[in-house]
Amino acid sequence: MVFLPPFSDTIVKEYIDSNTQSQIAGFDLSIKELIELQDGGIVDFDNTKRNIPEHKTIPPVDGKWEIKPGGYLVKYNEVVEVPLNAIGMVLPRSSLMRCGATVCSAVWDPGYKGRGVGLFLAYANITLHQNARIAQIVFFETKAKTTKGYSGKYQNENIKK
Repeated sequence: MVFLPPFSDTIVKEYIDSNTQSQIAGFDLSIKELIELQDGGIVDFDNTKRNIPEHKTIPPVDGKWEIKPGGYLVKYNEVVEVPLNAIGMVLPRSSLMRCGATVCSAVWDPGYKGRGVGLFLAYANITLHQNARIAQIVFFETKAKTTKGYSGKYQNENIKK
């Protein structure tokens, strides 16, 4: 079952305009930062060899990014707190795909809280304005409420303490 809007401020926070971002089946996520990977990463079975590549934030010029084809990371403006009885899935907005770009994301586990990061793939030149709505998070209810939420490396990511 899908959680339908309106979402409470306990699920999505630090949004720009809930009237614009709240959609029929989800909530639009907007771009806060565009990030360029500097080298390769390492992924293994038990994370003992895991290495997340160095990266640098690309500052916008005159309020926008002129993006060349390639892979980037995007940090979203919104802070999301996934309920213990749900998972979150992030999908690209159709306008983004029609411009030759997309976002990819992992499952957002029950109990995850943070300002998420997604993979941004541009297949053609594209201009993104600051705070552009590029993705939509949709919440799916799980059959059972977990008693222990996500507690991995990315819990509370990109939230100032």
